[in-house]
Amino acid sequence: MAATLPASHYDANEMPRSDPRGRPPERRRAIPWADTLFSVLAHSAAILTLLLLLGIIVSLIVGAAPAIREYGLSFLWRSEWDPVKDQYGGLVMIYGTLATSLIALLIAVPVSFGIALFLTELSPGWLRRPLGVAIELLAAVPSIVYGMWGLLVFSPVLSRFVQQPLQAAFKTTPLLKDLVSGPPVGLGILSAGIILAIMIIPFIAAVMRDVFEVTPPLLKESGYGLGSTTWEVVFKVVLPYTKTGVIGGIMLGLGRALGETMAVTFVIGNSNQLNSASLFEAANSITSALANEFAEAADGLHQASLIYLGLVLFFITFVVLALSKLLLASLKKGEGTRA
Repeated sequence: MAATLPASHYDANEMPRSDPRGRPPERRRAIPWADTLFSVLAHSAAILTLLLLLGIIVSLIVGAAPAIREYGLSFLWRSEWDPVKDQYGGLVMIYGTLATSLIALLIAVPVSFGIALFLTELSPGWLRRPLGVAIELLAAVPSIVYGMWGLLVFSPVLSRFVQQPLQAAFKTTPLLKDLVSGPPVGLGILSAGIILAIMIIPFIAAVMRDVFEVTPPLLKESGYGLGSTTWEVVFKVVLPYTKTGVIGGIMLGLGRALGETMAVTFVIGNSNQLNSASLFEAANSITSALANEFAEAADGLHQASLIYLGLVLFFITFVVLALSKLLLASLKKGEGTRA
């Protein structure tokens, strides 16, 4: 039987401090400098991120300074882009970027929601995992592959089975005739928007599926127990509980659509003139203009105008992020009002 040493035998720093309420004794911190090091590294990473963001903004403003001095804010609504005459305006590229991203969202969000709903609520067990893996693999396909497929396969199909029939059907209808006008080659804003939708569906669907799965089963079972249908449970229970993640997934997809370069360059037509508001009209986007012209742009107003386009794209993404934050804040405020 081991002998018990008297309390005086222990060093004062090694004596465990007992608690009169029966809580376990406090243990000394073995590595006191680890917390300090972790705090320094975490703060350094946050500060570095802010410095990088500030550096990008400053470099874009400095590079675009000649174009900013020449055109000011009128650059945003000038449609002329002529390197020969050294006259530049970003309206065509801004319109192409926003139009293709909007079309992509209109297609991708409902499809992604249906995929996530099927995988989490309706899919049989043997199909759920293979289908989920297949959707995630689509996100790993390089964008240039989407662009080549869109140019060589999808655009001819779109022209033959969609564009030409629509032009024949609406050739005498005033508004719709202009909406589907353009050379029947399948290249343009609609083609780029559909390709972007295919590219961002895996991202939005994967995020929606993950956030749907974190909904507590008790909440869904309560809805089913009250006689709700699957759609009612998803719409009234799952979506309110996961709205932050759903909106985050949509913003992730929108950011990917706004910044996509090679796939859009292949199928948008790369035209710097805005002839009509047709969905099949060849256009241009900010990213495709940068990809096509930046390497050959001479120092001066041409290069500065391209950097100005990059600054505008940066501002657009910032506005989109800010609007998403405001939307989430308004939703949370509305919840408090209803409560």
